[in-house]
Amino acid sequence: MSKMDMVQRIITLEQRNKGFYIITKEITSHLPEIKEFSVGLLNLFMQHTSAALTVNENWDPDTRTDLSDSMDRIVPESAPYRHTDEGSDDMPAHVKSSLLGPSLTIPIRNGSLLLGTWQDIELAEFRRAYHSRHIVCTIQGLRESK
Repeated sequence: MSKMDMVQRIITLEQRNKGFYIITKEITSHLPEIKEFSVGLLNLFMQHTSAALTVNENWDPDTRTDLSDSMDRIVPESAPYRHTDEGSDDMPAHVKSSLLGPSLTIPIRNGSLLLGTWQDIELAEFRRAYHSRHIVCTIQGLRESK
């Protein structure tokens, strides 16, 4: 028998500096309840404005470097920004964060995230200095009753 249920937890990711990082295992290690859901959704919401979440290729690490380089070309640090109080990489980080967004929703089936073969959850960190990032993780769905 299944029942509709919800789990919510705020997790803190390890500190990282600028780049794209696979964080799927880091997220799921804090959410062992995923295995109890027969069907559902995992929503991830980042509580920051200078980093973002995305789903992308997990096989070739060059894709993460290319993504970071591409974001720098799209949103150059050298543009004439007004908001400069927190450093020259801060406003570009806000723009990049707005382009990718703060949240993801991933389906769950039979206790597993339904990511594609070559997909993983990635943190896009846009600041050069190391930062800890907080993510609100909400699982909603049918949980197998024991």
